[in-house]
Amino acid sequence: MNFDTADSAGYLTNQLARIFARELARAIQPLGLAPAQFLVLTQLCSGPPATQRDLARAADVDQATMAGTLTRMERDGHIRREPNPNDGRSQLIVPSDGAKAKFRDAVAEAEAINRRALGALPEADRAAFLAMLRTMIEEFGGSDPGGPG
Repeated sequence: MNFDTADSAGYLTNQLARIFARELARAIQPLGLAPAQFLVLTQLCSGPPATQRDLARAADVDQATMAGTLTRMERDGHIRREPNPNDGRSQLIVPSDGAKAKFRDAVAEAEAINRRALGALPEADRAAFLAMLRTMIEEFGGSDPGGPG
């Protein structure tokens, strides 16, 4: 049995995702951020404070992975934890002012990477390509977070 990776949507999207992650990591490393931290800040800077559980769900990672990411972010001064007035057993995660400024710079880097990637396509195909990606994500029960990246 022969498996041709050149015709595999899964293989090609995985390869593209790895390239995007690598490029994003290179671009935001000078800001003191990692891609996982960028994802957390995307959630926190685009909406209200969130719990660790909310962030883990949004990032589609387990609680232990998110706990490690948040511990590093707190250590580096990117977030702070506040009591949750709706649930005394959990805390709300809030971005620091410094992290908000770094996030704006990181968004600019992510947008530049997206422009570069989409620039490889004819302009008429760009919106259709993004719509197709959203459709495929929805087919597998995922959601389109609507954030940069």
